Amino acid sequence: MRGLLPRPHTLLPGLTALALLLPTATSAVRIPVTPVPGSGYVHAPRRLAARANSTVGLEVENVSNVEYLGNITLNGETFTVILDTGSADLWVAGSVPSSTDLGKAVSLSYAIGTAKGNVNSAKLTFGDYSVDNQAFVLVTDTSTFSSDFATAAYKGLLGLGPNSGSVIYRKLDEDDNSGDSALFRIFEESQNTSQFITLFLNRVDATGKSANQSEFTISEIIPGLEAVQQQQKLTIKDVPTLTDADQHWAVLSDAWGLTGPDGNYVEIGSSVPRVDDQKLVAVIDSGFTYSQVPRKMSDAIYGRVQGAWYDSTQELWRVPCAQELNIVFHFGGADFPIHPLDVSTSDITVTQGGTKYCTGTFQPITTAFSLLGEYDIILGMSFLRNAYVLIDFGDFVDNGKDTSDPFVQMLPTTNNVTAHTEFTSARGSTSPTLLPASQQSSSPETASEIKAHREQKVLKYWPYILVGCLAFTGIAAGLCIWACCMRRKRRRAAAAATAAGLAMPTRQNQDYVALGEQRGSGMLGVAGQKDAMMSSDSVYAGRGSTSSFRPDQEYGGGGGYGYGKH
Repeated sequence: MRGLLPRPHTLLPGLTALALLLPTATSAVRIPVTPVPGSGYVHAPRRLAARANSTVGLEVENVSNVEYLGNITLNGETFTVILDTGSADLWVAGSVPSSTDLGKAVSLSYAIGTAKGNVNSAKLTFGDYSVDNQAFVLVTDTSTFSSDFATAAYKGLLGLGPNSGSVIYRKLDEDDNSGDSALFRIFEESQNTSQFITLFLNRVDATGKSANQSEFTISEIIPGLEAVQQQQKLTIKDVPTLTDADQHWAVLSDAWGLTGPDGNYVEIGSSVPRVDDQKLVAVIDSGFTYSQVPRKMSDAIYGRVQGAWYDSTQELWRVPCAQELNIVFHFGGADFPIHPLDVSTSDITVTQGGTKYCTGTFQPITTAFSLLGEYDIILGMSFLRNAYVLIDFGDFVDNGKDTSDPFVQMLPTTNNVTAHTEFTSARGSTSPTLLPASQQSSSPETASEIKAHREQKVLKYWPYILVGCLAFTGIAAGLCIWACCMRRKRRRAAAAATAAGLAMPTRQNQDYVALGEQRGSGMLGVAGQKDAMMSSDSVYAGRGSTSSFRPDQEYGGGGGYGYGKH
């Protein structure tokens, strides 16, 4: 199937399919997952045994390094589910005795198909914890799945991500906790419980064996790995998001977050707005089989391998299985070496020209929201097998006792010397040298990626564009207001000047005296003198008259202002 762990889409209304690992995206790996015989792949449902050698945590079943499964019960019925830090919803397919149908239909879209059903509630038991009336989707239709779900090793999925991304949470009333995800319900109802989980994923060999056991814990640290609590806290809220539904377990890398196989930093900037260009936003997702990285980073890992080629049909890198590649991620001031058996996998191979090619496990990211500036990297199983991860939910939990910011701590678990020995034992020691940087191959961008990158650039700089537009609008509005005020001021000044020029001086309690009488009596004021001295050249301009004004011509017969006959 093309995407081992598909994701229900929760970012957009109506559960539109995306390409992310959350309740906000679609699926993950864009490759056909066909584990080789003898790898321990399970073709039928099975129950997981209780741990015999530890009282801490929940035993996790590793299915051929492509699925990590745990057991839950709903009203006493056991279901094997995928443990997924990239989404927040719980769904199962099958029969849950005496569950309550809440009458809310949900359609969860994945890369391999769509899971449809109604939201139900039942008593959930998970490890040592129980929650009454836990909301979940009882899936009744998996007909669109590209694989045979009936023979799959799992019968559901348990989302371990932030509650705000839950489809069920938004489907039910968000004002109460009836739609909260399973872990949030556990933390809300167990006030004495520290609000964190931890995850340790092992690696199995071709026979399905491993020196370590995968484990998932709630509020407990796996013995021997206590140093994780001394690691730097990578604060979740440091990563910008567009909406609450976009919230994931996302952290910032250190500057230049990857050292490539040649020992040099892979210099690439973030596509996420308001993030330091030297840092990258990485989402922790235990449901992604292969990690997803920027295309330039994937090319830097595999493009200089002799004989490597990019499979454009499947959109992934193929490398000779004997090629040992050593890369190191950088988070919180710590180095995270990746086991060379996790940089390429022999579980999915092709043979071409007599050479066996393994599949690169850090593939170019093409999910929609990564290209549109949501995140840069998805840290899937190929990374998580090299780190012990602690996720603290902090104040994401309503009514919880923890009021601190949520954070992630990660402890490196891979030793370079041991990893080299294990690689040569499994694949041989004939790894050739890398090609010169000038001969590095590059994977081609698809037309949709090119378009998405253009849109991503707009989204990345939209705050600055918005500020610029607002500033321009403000300046333009200010200029318009200023111009209107100046125009009004000029009009008032002109009106005042006109009024001053036409006004006749008067004296209080003085009767009206005709202009002629004013002349004769010496009462002619300044204005009257000016009128008396005006010649007909100025008053009757254009008429050719040179005679002086006569007093009886000053006013018309009606007493109104006008011209008399000449």
